[in-house]
Amino acid sequence: MFERILVAIDGSEDSSKAADMAIELAKKNNAALFVVTVVHNPVFAHSDQGAPAQQPVDKARTEAEGFLKVAVSKAEAQGLKVRGEIIENVPSIVDAIDDYAEEWKVDLVVVGTRGLSGLKKILLGSVSAALVARAPCSVLVVR
Repeated sequence: MFERILVAIDGSEDSSKAADMAIELAKKNNAALFVVTVVHNPVFAHSDQGAPAQQPVDKARTEAEGFLKVAVSKAEAQGLKVRGEIIENVPSIVDAIDDYAEEWKVDLVVVGTRGLSGLKKILLGSVSAALVARAPCSVLVVR
């Protein structure tokens, strides 16, 4: 039924459940799996020297690399064809996931119901709701 499945993760418990579900569905459907995380480009403060305070973005990228690696490793251990990618410097998380799904012609987007908050925010409930409304394919929201 599905040939290309995209799961968007952010390190939250809900996105980990979404990754597990996407892996299971990809295995059952012999589908290619795309695992993405979005490092949002927030408006952040400037240091005393006038340069942007890059630390929050660097920390978010490092964390994203870690949980992306875990999800990709899980999928590869199941024998799946998997592509993992961090999407950075985008103003809209929803647009980034939507554009990726369209570009790679995925059949299904899998997301968690809620993501992380604060500086760790990558996906959140409003993102999953927006994807349901706008994605170019079916969306599975995992609780």
